[in-house]
Amino acid sequence: MIKPLAPVKRVIIAGSSRQEAYADEISRLLFLLRKAGIEVRLERQLAGVLSHLDIGIPSSEIIDSPDPEAQAAISLGGDGTFLRVARWIGKLEIPVLGINTGHLGFLASYTPAESEELVELLRSGEALVEQRIALQVEVPGDCESPSLPYALNEVAILKEDTSSMINVHAEIENHFLADYLADGLLISTPTGSTGYNLSAGGPILVPTLDAIVLTPIAPHTLTFRPLVVSGGVDIMVTTDSRAPRYRVSLDGVSFLMENRTTVRIRKADFTPLVIRSPRDSFANTLRAKLHWGIR
Repeated sequence: MIKPLAPVKRVIIAGSSRQEAYADEISRLLFLLRKAGIEVRLERQLAGVLSHLDIGIPSSEIIDSPDPEAQAAISLGGDGTFLRVARWIGKLEIPVLGINTGHLGFLASYTPAESEELVELLRSGEALVEQRIALQVEVPGDCESPSLPYALNEVAILKEDTSSMINVHAEIENHFLADYLADGLLISTPTGSTGYNLSAGGPILVPTLDAIVLTPIAPHTLTFRPLVVSGGVDIMVTTDSRAPRYRVSLDGVSFLMENRTTVRIRKADFTPLVIRSPRDSFANTLRAKLHWGIR
C-alpha cells in the first residue's frame, strides 16, 4: 500500500560511523531542516561521529532511543544502515528515508547532494510512504537470540563454517514442505528480494507485496526452486548438520543455534514504512541500480 506523508515537523537522523567525507553535506542538511522549521533529533551514535567533524550539535537534539513524536526518520549510510535504522524504529512505524553515503544504495537511494530537494519533500507533504513487511524470528527460550529479532531483507539459515551441507526441514502452517539439503535456506521479504535472494537465484518481487520467498542456497537436488508464499504464513525450520551448530542471520546480523533446534519465522507485528518521492518508482530503481533490460 502507498499513501501520502503529512508535512513533517520533527525528524530523527541516524546513521553509520563513516561520514567523514560528507561533513559539509550533513551540515547543510541540518541547516536546511532547521531553516524549514523541522525539528531535528540525532541518534547519539551519529551525534558522536558528527562532533568529531566540527558540526555543532545541541545536546537537546541528541536521543538514545527513537522519538515517538517524530513523523519521519533519515538514514545516513548504505543499505545496511537503512536496515538497522528500520529495525531500530521498529514498532513505532516511523517512515524512513535513506540518504546513501555507502555503496549501491538500493534502499538508501538519495544522495547527500539532494538535501534541498529532500527537505522540501518532507516539508511540503508531497512525499509518499510505502508499506513493507518485516520478518520476526522466534527461537526456543534457552537459546541465544538477537536483541532485535527482526529482518527487513531476509533470514538466512546457514552452515556455521565451511563444513558439509546442512539439512533444513521446513514446514509451512504446520504442514511439511521439504527437506532442503543445501548450503542454506533464505527466507526473504519482497524488500530483500533484490539482495541475497537475487544472488542465490531467487525472483525479484515488487517491494510492497505481502509475500515471502524461500530460496535454497546451492541445493543438492535439481528439483528445488525458489518458492513464493503468502506473507501471513508461519514457517518453521529445523536444521540438522554434521557440525554441532548452525548460523542464523538477520539482515547480516548473525547468531549461532544448536544443531536440531527449531526456528519460527513469521511476518513481524509492525509495518516498516519507506519514504519515496512521487517521481520515483520501482521500475526506475531496477533500471538505475540493476541495469534492468540493458544489453
